[in-house]
Amino acid sequence: MRILLAEDEEQLARVLKMAMEQSGYQVDAVKNGQAAVELSQKNAYDAIILDIMMPIKNGIEALKEIRARGDRTYIMMLTAMAEEDDRVNGLDSGADDYLTKPFSLKELLARLRSLERRAKDYGDGDLEFADLHLDSDEQVLESSNSISLSREETQMLGYFILNAGKKLTADDLLNHVWSADDEADAEDVWINICYLRQKFQSIQSTVKIIGEKGGPYSLEG
Repeated sequence: MRILLAEDEEQLARVLKMAMEQSGYQVDAVKNGQAAVELSQKNAYDAIILDIMMPIKNGIEALKEIRARGDRTYIMMLTAMAEEDDRVNGLDSGADDYLTKPFSLKELLARLRSLERRAKDYGDGDLEFADLHLDSDEQVLESSNSISLSREETQMLGYFILNAGKKLTADDLLNHVWSADDEADAEDVWINICYLRQKFQSIQSTVKIIGEKGGPYSLEG
């Protein structure tokens, strides 16, 4: 998983980043809420961890701005603000989880592992983007008419929709569509992108996947 960490306490940020990287996660760390907003708009993340008390833009402000543009990335708030109203405010503003300082590093990593398992075990259900409607469970794509998708096409398009407008590398798509046992490569990514482009045309959708062979790629409406 790729994780965005926004924490202005340098020592804590260093410890968290090291622990998550040792667990196999790719971590981008920033020191303020504005930087978190900008990176989350540019890159695709599987999880965003936001401290609340940060300079320039606090965690709640950053959270609201990320959610306002339709970003559905899993977001966990880290904070020393332990009052019930503070937790409710964070959750009502769009957070998925809330961890109060001081917290157990083991618990944080356990929650990330739980998120990883849920991402693998459950599909994204119904997703919409521009004139597209994707039924992930039935692997059916609809616009002016409908068409069936393969498992790989469904997973890839779902990931594109959840990160619409962001530039996704071939590795991003490989990691979210295929398992390590599949032995897939960038050529498989390109083949499935070509298939999706053909299917967009067949159902008369105006949506496009932008990018040349090798990537990066982005979904544009």
